[in-house]
Amino acid sequence: MLEGVPIISIIILMPLIGALITFGLGRYGRYARYVALAFSLVALVLSALVAFVFVVEPDSSSPGYHDGGGFFDYQFYEEHTWIEALGIRYIVGLDGISLPLFVLTTLLSTLSIVFSWDTKLRPKEYFGLMLVLEVGVLGVFTTLDYFVFYVFWEVVLIPMYFMIGVWGGPNKDYAAIKFFIYTHIASLALLIAIMAMYFQAGANSFGMEDIWRAGQTEFARMFQIGVFAAAFFGFGVKLPMVPFHTWLPDAHVEAPTAGSVLLAGLLLKMGGYGIIRVAIPTLPLGADALQLVMAVIAIASILYGAMLCLAQKDLKKLVAYSSISHMGFVLLGYATFTQLGVTAGVFQMFAHGLVTAVLFMMCGVVQHHCGTRIIQSLGGLSKKMPSAATMLTIGFLASLGLPGLVSFAAEFMVFVSMYETWGLWLLLPILSVAITAGYYLWALQRSMFGPLTKEIDTSDVHDIDWFEGVPVVVLIALIAIFGVFPLLLFQYIDPAAVTVINLLGLPGGG
Repeated sequence: MLEGVPIISIIILMPLIGALITFGLGRYGRYARYVALAFSLVALVLSALVAFVFVVEPDSSSPGYHDGGGFFDYQFYEEHTWIEALGIRYIVGLDGISLPLFVLTTLLSTLSIVFSWDTKLRPKEYFGLMLVLEVGVLGVFTTLDYFVFYVFWEVVLIPMYFMIGVWGGPNKDYAAIKFFIYTHIASLALLIAIMAMYFQAGANSFGMEDIWRAGQTEFARMFQIGVFAAAFFGFGVKLPMVPFHTWLPDAHVEAPTAGSVLLAGLLLKMGGYGIIRVAIPTLPLGADALQLVMAVIAIASILYGAMLCLAQKDLKKLVAYSSISHMGFVLLGYATFTQLGVTAGVFQMFAHGLVTAVLFMMCGVVQHHCGTRIIQSLGGLSKKMPSAATMLTIGFLASLGLPGLVSFAAEFMVFVSMYETWGLWLLLPILSVAITAGYYLWALQRSMFGPLTKEIDTSDVHDIDWFEGVPVVVLIALIAIFGVFPLLLFQYIDPAAVTVINLLGLPGGG
């Protein structure tokens, strides 16, 4: 259906064109939300079409399709020379790992624009930056050239920095600078890893598959260990992993609601995606040597993030720390080096993207309608905001892993793969299940139920607005659909996971 059509490039161009138009609206800035929504919606529809074709009419004749004999098997493959002298090419494609995140990017970007419908402070710049961020994330999830990958990786940093620094809360300057410093230092480590692989491979190409093929004979074990450590640090900070996680709560608390949704729903996934797309397949001996380190960091992130949630007074900060815990499951799945674990890790990224978007949107609703997110200052809000209370309850239940909702299948598979690899050491991360249920139910009881709060004026508090409710309802529907029918994604992630495991078994250099 889409044979010969550069559909991925078209989708990436949609928000870019929309951003340029939005920035140039001048005195017609009040129309920025309409322009942003139109171009983001077109990208969403086209990405849904891509997913449909990927599922119904897979194209095994695509130049990026190797039938298991290459780095990965890609659909919608495009390749164009950019800087021939350096071997830099614009190469894009999608497989079972990148497709769910690609569609998730267009979905959350569109829903975030709808949620931000009443933004009045500098709307041109606000919606324009959201579109630029969408361009960067789409590029990261589709690019198959290391140089272009790094360009898109850095592009994402700019709009998020300004969204926090301009539209953030009282401590926005501190949070924005901290976000920039942490993520930029991590990016430098990633750049060092990329350049080391490029020069050591001697392939005269930044293409991921070219470096992988050359690296099978040129990357010695010690070289792989050092470069994997650098790449793992670069991706792990973005994940975020303990102990390099401290930028995340500050960024979330100070960011505007849509910024928090995109940060947790998309930017954190870049770290997880980079580990499974770049670090592990390209440097299997390094990954094997540091497998235990990955597992220890993953379990520490799961438990430490969950424990910190018990001490939080700010509803949004609680959700932020829960993201550290839940993204730890992604890393733990990868660290098992099993087909089930890799599949579960990728599915957990998709599930967390849906669930955390609901939670941050509902934190924004509480802040906008009540003027505070402090849990002890809330209480009994279900009497004033029954729809909002219902949506927040569903979000909490999904995040704690209630069967029938999307997170349960992902986390359960991570636990199974953990048991297959390390046996009863599973008892450590499984403690987080009880802790997670505790902090979510406790926060829900104190904020939404019981007697109506007397600490804030609730006389003018009203239920959720349409532009806030529509995105949340869409996300809840998807949370239920993929919770009941997880095979809808598993069957396409799994073949790509098999490729990762096969690559781990390849011999390395001397």
